[in-house]
Amino acid sequence: MSSPSYSSSSSSEEKNASMFRAFATGCNEWWQQQEDSGSSIRHETRRERLNRDRAAAHEALRIDYFNTPCVYTASEFKTRFRMSRELFLRILHDIEREVPWFTQRVDARGRVDFSTLQKCTAAIRYMAYETASDMFDEYLKMSGRHIRSCVYKFSKAIVLLYRSRYLRKPTASEVEQLQAKHAEKHGFVGMLGSINCTHWDWKNCPTVWHGQFARGDNPYPSIILEALASQDLWFWHAFFGVAGSNNDINVLDQSPVFDDWINETAPDSSFELRGTFYKRGYYLADGIYPNYSTIVKSLSQPIGVKRQTYKKAHDAARKDIERAFGVLKSKWHIVDRPSKCFSQVKMRNIMYACVILHNMILEDNGLAICQHNPNEDAPMYEEINEDKIRRNRKEIRSREIHDALTTDLIECIHVRSSNQ
Repeated sequence: MSSPSYSSSSSSEEKNASMFRAFATGCNEWWQQQEDSGSSIRHETRRERLNRDRAAAHEALRIDYFNTPCVYTASEFKTRFRMSRELFLRILHDIEREVPWFTQRVDARGRVDFSTLQKCTAAIRYMAYETASDMFDEYLKMSGRHIRSCVYKFSKAIVLLYRSRYLRKPTASEVEQLQAKHAEKHGFVGMLGSINCTHWDWKNCPTVWHGQFARGDNPYPSIILEALASQDLWFWHAFFGVAGSNNDINVLDQSPVFDDWINETAPDSSFELRGTFYKRGYYLADGIYPNYSTIVKSLSQPIGVKRQTYKKAHDAARKDIERAFGVLKSKWHIVDRPSKCFSQVKMRNIMYACVILHNMILEDNGLAICQHNPNEDAPMYEEINEDKIRRNRKEIRSREIHDALTTDLIECIHVRSSNQ
């Protein structure tokens, strides 16, 4: 019984093998005929390769901005690169040392690649001006596609190298400095900064996602940036990636801004106001935010001199975050105009890179309230149980503490205004 089955299987394999040999023979004969006739068997779809002089572009860039002496002054460099020459060279050397893609190499055709100077310059210029990607082709001898690659890899490198320092949580000493500065400037005792959200339009968002990423007050699909800034416009917190169809409350619920307080890993920010002890500092916000003990809002209809004085001080202090957004968008036009990225990951890296560069420029200009101290020891925190986490979350969302804090601030600011 088994012999016929075996014979049938063997004949089937021989038939398939003969068919394959016949097909291969036919393909070889066809290729040979095409070669003999001289006709092209491949449709050329790639663009014609341009003979760009990369070495000459590098030398021109070095003579214009980095030679001694150079053509353009330090002031003109700062205008076009958005930062000082010293800061730019520091970033360039760090990236060249840590990211192999930015080092100058030889490509598959034996040609010398673009220099680190050209790649970083292309990324900075595109992020600063956000024009057509091939605008700098004549000067840097770099195609638009390669410039976009420089932007994506440069932003990823900035986040990788500098996020731990320039997008850090404030330490205990920095908390004291921030609270003292805000109390002196605006009279808000215990204040750590202001919090708010802004949108980045997503131009290439697919139509099927339009309802998911857009909302009524913004005509285009967008992604929201939640940020927290202090009086010197330093960003202490940035949370980017929530669809623009959400409001500020939805973003706050997804944000890790209060996680350190909930897990008791944040430095001590307690303060005393009019004889009342408050366990945590607070942020200024607008009226849409919830009545949390760590959020102080303005008054929609202030009645009386005290409340009017408080509202005026609150509006003046909360403009810090709006000014920070304005400076960020005016310095890096790429976040002020519709994004040309299809990937949310690339958008996220670009946004965080712009925030980090913003903080680096503030520090380089000597405008930051707090200076980074790498020798400051990180405090040791004990793990807490789930019951403690729930109590901390409940305290943060306490409306009673929020109302008591607002009342004490109204009285404190009125007294300060009367004394002045």
